[in-house]
Amino acid sequence: MDVILKLLSENARLKTKDVAVMAGKTEEETRAIMAEYEKAGVIKGYHAIIDWEKTERQLVRAIIEINVSPKRDHGFEEIAERVARFNEVESVYLMSGGYDLAAIVSGKTFQEVAKFVSHKLSPLESVLSTSTHFVLRTYKESGVAFCDDETDERGNASL
Repeated sequence: MDVILKLLSENARLKTKDVAVMAGKTEEETRAIMAEYEKAGVIKGYHAIIDWEKTERQLVRAIIEINVSPKRDHGFEEIAERVARFNEVESVYLMSGGYDLAAIVSGKTFQEVAKFVSHKLSPLESVLSTSTHFVLRTYKESGVAFCDDETDERGNASL
């Protein structure tokens, strides 16, 4: 893996001069490489990983398994792109196994996510079925652990 991409994937807030030092390149070379990656679409964006449970924002996330009927000459691309256009959808993946697509969806309430599935997602022509799994707690996201060193208040048990 390219060292610059690895460094940015671990910490997108690194300054270009710091990335250059760690990559063994000049700042100008690094800036040019990063600009080329952005132009080519290799770097799609930079974002913060937020533990929403520690904020006052109400957020419910769900992983939705979707079985679809792919369209002739388009495969899964057309339906995956349609699903991805919804504002509620954070991510869409083509999957192997028991279902075709997986979508990460968010809303303010369980009901809002359920309404999205029943009113927007399920009625799409190519969608055959969905299965919604609500995220109850996040332990790790994008390589970042969310587990604080909290004391387990259940106590010890021995047999």
